[in-house]
Amino acid sequence: MSLSIEEVAMTLIGNSGEARSLAFEALREAKSGNYDNAKDCLDKAKERSLAAHSMQTELICNEADGKGVEMNLLMVHAQDHLMTSILARELISEIIELYKKLEDK
Repeated sequence: MSLSIEEVAMTLIGNSGEARSLAFEALREAKSGNYDNAKDCLDKAKERSLAAHSMQTELICNEADGKGVEMNLLMVHAQDHLMTSILARELISEIIELYKKLEDK
């Protein structure tokens, strides 16, 4: 990995934060009945999540190859951002489906 641990952490945090923001934007759109916009936001959120997850996967592969990085608070924070953003996106996706079902009744 050619990036420093700080650059990796900030990339994880940036992509994860963007994914989380887009997921909550999707929820706001759904609450207003704009389901197409909500889907677009969720699709963009997934792209950002995948970008962050790809970097995490690279870290895991490097660790398995004996080229692990020293864990520090910044990296723990980055991992926390990734996990919470993925959870937020998944839960918000389910909430949007509930909004749709309630609207159909």
